[in-house]
Amino acid sequence: MPPTATPITPTTTSAASASAPGPAAGPNPAAGPNPAAAPNPSAGPDTVLHAIRTHTRSENPSAFLAMSRGTLAFTAPGLDGVIAYRQAGQYLVQLGGPFAARGDYLPLLERFLDHARSRGLGVVGAQLQRADAEIYARQGFTVNQFGASWVVHLPDFTLQGGRFMRMRNKISRAFRNGLEVSEVPAQDHAEAIREIDANWLRSKGEAARPLEFLVGEIGGPGQAHRRLFVGTIGSRPVGYISYSPVYGERAGWMHDLSRRIPESSPGLMEAINSHVIEVLRAEGCPWLHFGFTPFTGLDQENELPGHSPAFQWLMHFLWDQGEALYPAQTQLAYKDKWAPQAPIPEYVAFQGDTASLAAFAHIFRACNAF
Repeated sequence: MPPTATPITPTTTSAASASAPGPAAGPNPAAGPNPAAAPNPSAGPDTVLHAIRTHTRSENPSAFLAMSRGTLAFTAPGLDGVIAYRQAGQYLVQLGGPFAARGDYLPLLERFLDHARSRGLGVVGAQLQRADAEIYARQGFTVNQFGASWVVHLPDFTLQGGRFMRMRNKISRAFRNGLEVSEVPAQDHAEAIREIDANWLRSKGEAARPLEFLVGEIGGPGQAHRRLFVGTIGSRPVGYISYSPVYGERAGWMHDLSRRIPESSPGLMEAINSHVIEVLRAEGCPWLHFGFTPFTGLDQENELPGHSPAFQWLMHFLWDQGEALYPAQTQLAYKDKWAPQAPIPEYVAFQGDTASLAAFAHIFRACNAF
């Protein structure tokens, strides 16, 4: 059996003092094998945070998901960077490409592939950005568009005009129903969050499972860096939205995890987010990201040479018929309300010259979809 790795857990080192892994010391034959010369399949959260803040060349707006509990971080001695992943069955499922220095990107990827191969495991990459996708394609992966992420430029944003009339009415109704929105510490509202989560999950049906990995969370080592806004009516918490930091050229915040009590006021989530937009605009924040949605924003022009036409067809089919696997149309309908800019294509990468359906299924298994 392959050895298991430990999920990211808090350490006593502060994020501010985190630094990239330094070069390993030279081996001492008299001392026997040097464990520092071996790759580390589970680096700590400070190492991960440093990497996603520093190595932003791929411009992955979902990079902060690498901080989630249960997500592992692969590092190798002498290489500056991390690869975020989870194991699902016989696959290591990557979140994005390596978050690594330019010169260490490929060596780190090669060490990760060696690590998987030595354990008899395959590798599949999800939510690769265009820069990642082009590199993976050159390395012999089959790369296809998986979906898209969505972003709003806040300095240009307005809710005025006919396009937003219906949403303005819903927002006004929520506030007339007594909604109040506050930014709160998550640890002080843990019980309320559990109640909202439980009500939300029950509304999805008996077989519903809370998604993980490519979806945000509340708690864990990354919580100190997130922001949580809770909506209350009559002092009862009825919904929340969690926002995660985004680094790089489009630095800002990502509308990450949102849940509500189903019987609460119409327009609740729109009202919370509209309040947050005004907070962020006042702070001078330039970008609000809405995250990745699979099967959306598909376009032939986004595909790379060597992509799989059959898998491309499957993505379009799942956009039309895949509600049971993931509610892409519902998710996009909410995001589209905010008039996002042109979609940012995101990719999936399969080892070899075919797009493996087994590997693709294990992405969703890593997300706790089944």
